[in-house]
Amino acid sequence: MISIVAHSLGGLVARYAIGRLYECGNRTKCSVGNNREQVECLEGLIAGLKPMNFITFASPHLGSSGNKQLPFLCGLPFLERRASETAHLIVGRTGKHLFLTDSDDGRRPLLLQMVQDHDDIKFRSGLRSFKRRVAYANANFDHMVGWRTSSIRRQHELPKHRLLVRDEKYPHIVHVDRGIMDRNETEVSANLCGPEVATLHAEEMIRGLTQLQWERVDVSFQKSSQRLVAHNTIQVKSYWLNSDGADVINHMMDNFLI
Repeated sequence: MISIVAHSLGGLVARYAIGRLYECGNRTKCSVGNNREQVECLEGLIAGLKPMNFITFASPHLGSSGNKQLPFLCGLPFLERRASETAHLIVGRTGKHLFLTDSDDGRRPLLLQMVQDHDDIKFRSGLRSFKRRVAYANANFDHMVGWRTSSIRRQHELPKHRLLVRDEKYPHIVHVDRGIMDRNETEVSANLCGPEVATLHAEEMIRGLTQLQWERVDVSFQKSSQRLVAHNTIQVKSYWLNSDGADVINHMMDNFLI
């Protein structure tokens, strides 16, 4: 068996890797849709192993393009435009990928490609092969990755703050959404320009990714002294600096499929 746990940009790297490592397996019965209808499907393998858990922490699944997707820019449009234009000067090709400004050999941006299957690489089938897909997301104080992009949601789908309730066992877990699948894959309009393009791209990625069921776990370190480093606290990168995130890791382990 194989499970993958990734943080931040590692979540995108992992999604790319499983698309490359995916292998078609035997035909079996599986449940699809919100009513868990039984249909015949291929049981895929990842590098010859049975996929179980695919889990990301604060990963920019929708990239960094768009309002407040890169929170330290404070949602200021002119800063977000400049970041989109100059990110590649700071972080190279990764910057182009995150802001969807890459177009190698005339192809679509890589993140848009990664929500579908292609002849040579099976991005969606690779994700589908896992028994669980879970996205842990910081609801606030993450200055690197916005709430929407890390939880694969539209703005209006984010839980209202009054609905965020703390759990005694996991004090920094404030909302758990077991997720529903979006069967609507209608093509979105391409007659947009400027900031609307980011919205168009985000919508396309959301529709592609939510063809699969995701669990979304929302995290808040609002009352923690470590809240300003929430991006790393969510995965306890360093215990002395990020120890308040231990309950989030415990939540992951308690729900881990083996």
